[in-house]
Amino acid sequence: MYLNAKTNHPAATPVPDPVAWIGLDWGHKTHAFALQERARPQEEGTLTQSSEHLHQWLDGLAKRFNSQPVSLAIEASRGAVILALLEYPWLTIYPINPVTSARYRQAFTPSRASDDLPDARVLLELVRDHAAKLRPLAVPDPQTVKLGGLVELRRRFVDQRTKVLQQLIDLLRGYYPQALELVEDLNTNLAVDFLSRWPDVISLKAARPATLRQWYYNHNLRRPELLDERLKLVEKAVPLTRDEARLSVAVLQLGGLLDQLRALRKHVAVLDREIKSAFAAHPEAYLFRDLPGAGAALAPRLCALFGTDRTVYETPASLQQVLGVAPVLEKSGQRGWVHWRWAAPAFLRQSIVEWAGQTVMYSAWARVYYDRMKAKGKGHWMILRALAFKWLRVLWKCWQSRTPYDEIRYQKQLSHRRSPNALPA
Repeated sequence: MYLNAKTNHPAATPVPDPVAWIGLDWGHKTHAFALQERARPQEEGTLTQSSEHLHQWLDGLAKRFNSQPVSLAIEASRGAVILALLEYPWLTIYPINPVTSARYRQAFTPSRASDDLPDARVLLELVRDHAAKLRPLAVPDPQTVKLGGLVELRRRFVDQRTKVLQQLIDLLRGYYPQALELVEDLNTNLAVDFLSRWPDVISLKAARPATLRQWYYNHNLRRPELLDERLKLVEKAVPLTRDEARLSVAVLQLGGLLDQLRALRKHVAVLDREIKSAFAAHPEAYLFRDLPGAGAALAPRLCALFGTDRTVYETPASLQQVLGVAPVLEKSGQRGWVHWRWAAPAFLRQSIVEWAGQTVMYSAWARVYYDRMKAKGKGHWMILRALAFKWLRVLWKCWQSRTPYDEIRYQKQLSHRRSPNALPA
């Protein structure tokens, strides 16, 4: 979970003067580079896509420059190439937003012609001539890297599980709608086991009521009234179709989806255990563990978002801008319009906005703010983004001062300032 470069935000810590600058245009098969050493002619070349060629080239540069500082610009902030480059501490990596390099290139190439070597030259010019307006890659500490990787992987698995569940719902509605009432929540062991044993109405009708009752009982569903209701539903069930050709295909599709769901549920549970362990070991966990509405899922995500390096976000505004919740004002003459930031790390922005939504239920001032904005006719997601903007200022102060958030103390401050978000006296 590394930070992208942001223009007009100089590095928080001084960057040593480089002895050379490199623009690296990374491709799938070949990679172009443009290199400029101090007081030497510019060099250009290509590399074949392979780990061996890349490390051979970098080892050669280390010997050539005696491991002195070198600045390198690349249109990436994560991925295999970044992992390889991070093994060389003498490199200062500047991840360049593709929009930045594209507009820079178009300024001098109105035809918009693009090729690997010219693109490498553009990256070289940016890092050589405009490094003061760029921000080098901020690499979190290993504990934050691990926690950030775990929470992001969990989110991807959960998203995949959601897609599988929706496919299951669509499939069952098409040939076995009774199952949706008989299991209610598809994301449970009960549902997976039920559909595996009785994949259609015909096989379900063949089961004896006593067998069904005992099966439900073994799966911890023991309320007599609910069991009777479900057994009556099975008794009255009529297959939507008896077409064997269609049923056989549907049952096969069901089996495939259930296998995917089992695997995803298993690995999400494994990740939950790993995240719990990594979060407990993180030195900043105490700042996020008891935040209102954070819980087991969001607290580690917020912890990974902030990390331990307090030079990365020197002001609340820099944090709000990087996460994409600070609005952008564009003005031209007498006209102006406000929009949200297009280029922002989606997962990080998602984390803070989702948590802001949870705080409405657990923080009194957040509820007051939400209701006040709702009364003004603002939309749900607009309110949550604005609330996230406010929360980031609070969290930034807690993080910088290493002080856990105190709801009662903050409420007193709001009342003292006569904030409209303070609770009524």
